Amino acid sequence: MVMDINEIRDYLPHRYPFLLVDRVTEITLGESIVAYKNVSINEPFFNGHFPHHPIMPGVLVIEALAQACGILGFKTVNKLPADGYVYYLVGSDNVRFKRPVMPGDRLQLRADVIREKRGIWKFACKASVDGELACEAEIICAERKVA
Repeated sequence: MVMDINEIRDYLPHRYPFLLVDRVTEITLGESIVAYKNVSINEPFFNGHFPHHPIMPGVLVIEALAQACGILGFKTVNKLPADGYVYYLVGSDNVRFKRPVMPGDRLQLRADVIREKRGIWKFACKASVDGELACEAEIICAERKVA
């Protein structure tokens, strides 16, 4: 199942400059997702994050992974932000950065469900560029109803 940016915008409440998923290339409900972010020199964070040697901030790599997790969660339970739900990033464990992510990179985002219980999801996540691991982490997200 492929999702373009228009469908992604239905499943994530984020908008520019914090929408960090450009396309979903694979999704198996309740199991896994593969998505990507095209990293451009036009990203606003590059103006202040090592401007003479621009790299994507690690926290935004984690945020991109968490957004992919949120899409998988929403699709699995058949809910939308428009229905009054949100997935919060509530934790990250065993985070390791292996290589910098730079302008021009296509950041592949992969998340596999470890478990889900009462709206709390734990995912094994990997971000890579051209098959080279950039970041790995366990990410915990919580589904919540908002007013």
